[in-house]
Amino acid sequence: MGAFDAPIPYDKAVYIETDTGNKVSRKALIQGASNIVLGGKSIIQTGAILRGDLRRNAPGQHPVITMGRYCTVGENAVLRPPGKMYKGQFTYYPQRIADFVTIGKDAVVEAAQIGSGVDIGEGAVIGQFVIIKDLAVIRPGTVLADATVVSSMSVWEGNPGRLVDTLPETYQETVEASCRSLYQRFRPNA
Repeated sequence: MGAFDAPIPYDKAVYIETDTGNKVSRKALIQGASNIVLGGKSIIQTGAILRGDLRRNAPGQHPVITMGRYCTVGENAVLRPPGKMYKGQFTYYPQRIADFVTIGKDAVVEAAQIGSGVDIGEGAVIGQFVIIKDLAVIRPGTVLADATVVSSMSVWEGNPGRLVDTLPETYQETVEASCRSLYQRFRPNA
């Protein structure tokens, strides 16, 4: 997180950089891109899958996945909106992801809402309609059951996921600095 941290190189031919500074791998699978809103300065890594095509059967244009600034979606991670039967018909609901969120490699996320400053570990499985409030850590390999509510300043672990610890008061500054540093160090090969 310091000024002397090594850069994280990437092949410029593999990533597209948008006008708002998002760095999106050409090898990521983004379906229904018009239904996905990225806030800026986020990284979508190789093999990540974003399912914007799974949308509500309603007239008009509705964002399916909304992601804030300084977010990272790791390699082979899957983001898809939660869905359920409603009035006899299966429908999907929006997925909202706030700022400074890191989703680890191979994670599967079907949460309805992820607050700011959340770190989801590698290989975690986040069930449908889960709500993760601001400033939380989901450790690698954790499985959160459908409709779980994760409180702020908490650490969850296990299968099924359960509260195992709390975070220090300084966590917000730490996670924001970490996300900004990761974005700044993620640079194309010279």
